[in-house]
Amino acid sequence: MGIRWISFLLTLALTAGCGSPSVISDPNHVQTLHENDKTVITFWHTYNDAETRLLVQELIPDFERKNPDIRVDYINLANNNELKYSLIARASSNRGPDVVRMDIAWVPEFSHLGLLEPLTGFPDFELLHNVFHRKAMSVGLYKNQYYSLPLNLYTKSAIFNRELLERAGYSEPPRTMDEVLELALEHHFTIGLGGLEAWDTLPYLFSLGGSFMDENFTRASGYLNSKGSIRAVEKLASLYKEDLIHLSSVPLNGDNWREVRSGNMILTDEAPWFYRLLKDSDIKHALKQTLPVPFPKGNGPSSIIGGENLVIMKGSKHPAEAWAFMKWMTGKEAQLIMAQAGLIPANREAIKALSVNKDSYLYPYVEAMDDTFLRPAVKNWSKIEEVYSFYLHKIFLGDLSVRDGLDRAAAEIDKLLEDSD
Repeated sequence: MGIRWISFLLTLALTAGCGSPSVISDPNHVQTLHENDKTVITFWHTYNDAETRLLVQELIPDFERKNPDIRVDYINLANNNELKYSLIARASSNRGPDVVRMDIAWVPEFSHLGLLEPLTGFPDFELLHNVFHRKAMSVGLYKNQYYSLPLNLYTKSAIFNRELLERAGYSEPPRTMDEVLELALEHHFTIGLGGLEAWDTLPYLFSLGGSFMDENFTRASGYLNSKGSIRAVEKLASLYKEDLIHLSSVPLNGDNWREVRSGNMILTDEAPWFYRLLKDSDIKHALKQTLPVPFPKGNGPSSIIGGENLVIMKGSKHPAEAWAFMKWMTGKEAQLIMAQAGLIPANREAIKALSVNKDSYLYPYVEAMDDTFLRPAVKNWSKIEEVYSFYLHKIFLGDLSVRDGLDRAAAEIDKLLEDSD
């Protein structure tokens, strides 16, 4: 028996050597001993360590068991501009991965550039269309085609220090952002902002009654430089000059999350990962120190939507298999598995099935999810955000008045919005 097997293996090796330099001439097809071809798709993702463990130990094995002809190769990458520009370069020359977990803020730019495969024609797309969170689904819409499926969501909560609230005589947080700023000014409490980018400041701008653009994302003038926005930025800039607003993005300024927990700040804001990265025992202790609540409302929603969508990159060699993987990852079963790591599902059926206790750190995030706003889903969003944060820095540093800075920002953003195709 052993001699026959050795002879068989030698025959395979010799045969391979005669015909080609490799037994696997196409690395995307793996021949099994049972003469079945496995199609290999490549998945680039940005999950953290805990999320990646669920992906590798549960999600991908479950998918491959249910789809025995498909194998998923995965690569874990940092969610930064290096990844973004690498994807643009690769997709532009049809060398990109098959499926990417992409920040929802990137999807409009990639779809406008023609770097994503449209999903509308794939099987079952129409059945899936209404399954997902409406706003997260809308970021993938461009010229009557959809280019992404929502994978997971997050928003920001206002995170208060419980002891400082009690010391100021509050049994619960103030109901408006104006009250929060008055509280900080009266008691010399510090508020921690991550920086002056849109993700960091738009919730405060909106909570204070300001606005950014019209509802169709076609114009910033009359909105970003409106009376309400000028008033909101004047309040924030005034507190910054009083050293009552702390920017953690400034070098050596430290960690706002740690400062709120220790009682050195009354308020910061963040997505749920600041809790979910802790051990269970540490989460309980953190919730005794801090109180997460949805952002106080201004003229409308003040909590901002973040999250990731799944896309098929232009030039994918296996779009049908990539689509099968996307459907699995965004389905109820897979979404509930990943929710174990604290990710909020984008699938509405999964959200309904997700049981979140009111005492959980995740509760205010889930509660705020339907009352949130999107960053503008426009092609030039990256450039628009650069303009916005540039002029906010000028205002906070005192180089420009609030009115002058917002007027200039609105005018430059209008020009970028005109370039919509």
